[in-house]
Parts: sequence; structure tokens; C-alpha cells
Amino acid sequence: MQTQVETLEGLQRRITLQLNMSDVEAEVDKRLRQLVKTVRMSGFRPGKVPLKIVAQRYGGEIRGEVMGEALQRGFTEAVRANNLNVAGYPRFDQGETGEGAAAFTATFEVFPQIVLGDVSQIKVTRPVVEVTDADVDRTLEVLRKQRLHYHAVDREARASDRVHVDYIGRIGGEPFPGGEAHDYPVVLGEGRTLKAFEGQLLGMRVGEVKTFDLTFPDDYFAKELAGKTATFEVTLKSVHAPHLPEVDSDFARSLGIHDGDVARLREEIAANLRREAKRRIQAKVKEQVMQGLLEVTPFEVPKS
Repeated sequence: MQTQVETLEGLQRRITLQLNMSDVEAEVDKRLRQLVKTVRMSGFRPGKVPLKIVAQRYGGEIRGEVMGEALQRGFTEAVRANNLNVAGYPRFDQGETGEGAAAFTATFEVFPQIVLGDVSQIKVTRPVVEVTDADVDRTLEVLRKQRLHYHAVDREARASDRVHVDYIGRIGGEPFPGGEAHDYPVVLGEGRTLKAFEGQLLGMRVGEVKTFDLTFPDDYFAKELAGKTATFEVTLKSVHAPHLPEVDSDFARSLGIHDGDVARLREEIAANLRREAKRRIQAKVKEQVMQGLLEVTPFEVPKS
């Protein structure tokens, strides 16, 4: 197979491949004869289908396979012979067909030759981070909030309590879709329900029933309710107060400190914070280095 390499604009290259069609047809004939031995067709015993009929049925498919393999093989050999570092995949197009030969072109991109710029121009600032007791305290507070639990109380509902309610809402005296629930949990002040709805629950006690009107905001997600006023009847089923665990030996053991030593817990948290700070510092330094390299080393990027 003859090949020719052209340099096009930028990183584009084109290889012209000349296929010897006599070689292609010889390989097609060889594969068809092999296929005759196993092919099954209605009206013929296995291995007895005439070569002409097999060629009519499968010749085009096999010829495509043979030419595709030849093109890929020729392209790979040309790339290796010319030391081309191909980026992406080539696009094959058929060219002129002459006597006994067919021309194809493979258009593709190569990776750029990168010449490192003046790295002395790169400025890098390494952040300095000191882990303090206040950082450890903040982390402990986060860990406490992750282990927040609730316990039932016999009093009125207050901010931060978790309550369960039954409610039904009506517009014009008729219930509306999504306007009814049973044992629905609401953490007062969390903002997962409408603020006006949560506000009506404050001060209620278990077993108390309350009726109130509520107007949905104009930008309410349920468009069919936006701007409308509904009447809600709410029954408070339970009140649970939040409880944050104390930072004590039990808390330390729950975090993997087997002897419950709170001082050791604080030391491990500080060590973890220092490791995380080091990782983030390295990431920021690397980001600055890479940006600096890009600024002092311009190069063309393959579109592929």
C-alpha cells in the first residue's frame, strides 16, 4: 500500500492511502470460499451453496470489511513510519479510483509539540494555615449536630422542635391535591415548609386543633395554588425537643476513641484538620503552577 502524508492548517494532517484492488479482491474471494463451507441457505445443504450465490448475498459486506481492515492497517503503518502522535480519530474519505487502485484519505489531528516556556516567570504563593482550638471547637459542633436526636416533651411547641401534625387544607371549602397529610413531621424554623404554616404551629400543645387561613406566595412551586388562600385545619400529634450530645467520653467513643479520652479526640480532630489543610494547600499551589505553565507556554490545542 502506498501512502503520502500532508501537513494541513495547524495541527491537521492528511494521509493518502492507495489500496491495491487486486489484493482486496483476492482476500474477498478467499473469505467467500471459506464462508461457503459453513453458510446455511434455504434450499441448499450445508456447504453446498454455490459460490456465486454466496457472493451475491455476502460479497458487499465482506468487501467492506476487507477494505476497512486494509485502510486501518495502512493508516497505522503510516502513522508509525512518520512518528505521528495522533489526537482523536481519523476521518476516512474516498478519493479518485484509478486502474487497479482506489485512493482514500485519512484526515486527523496530531498533538502539539510543546516547548516549555520561561518557568522563572511563574510566581506561586503558598498559603499558611494554622489549626487552632477554635477550629477544633467548630468541628466538634458540626459533629454534635450530625448526631442530633429528639425526645418527646410535654409542653408547647417551640422553635427548633420537631412536631408531627395531621392537616387538611381547603380552598373554597373543597380539599385540594396535596393539601392533606397524616403524622407529617415539621422541624420548626428549618424552613422546609411555608414560614406562615410553621408559625401557626408555634405554641400548640399535643392534641390541640387549630384552624387558620394561609395565602400561598405568588411564586409558589405549585402554580395551581400560587396566590390562592386556603383554610387549614391542623391537629398537633407530638412535640419532640432537640438534644445535642455532650462532648464527653460516650461522645468520644461514638467517634472511635475506644477509651473515651476527650483530649485524644480533640488531638485526632486537629490532626485531621491539618491533613485537610495540607491537601488544600497542595491543590492551590498546583493550580497556580499549572496556570503559570499555561501562561508561559502557549500551544495550540487539538479541536478533537
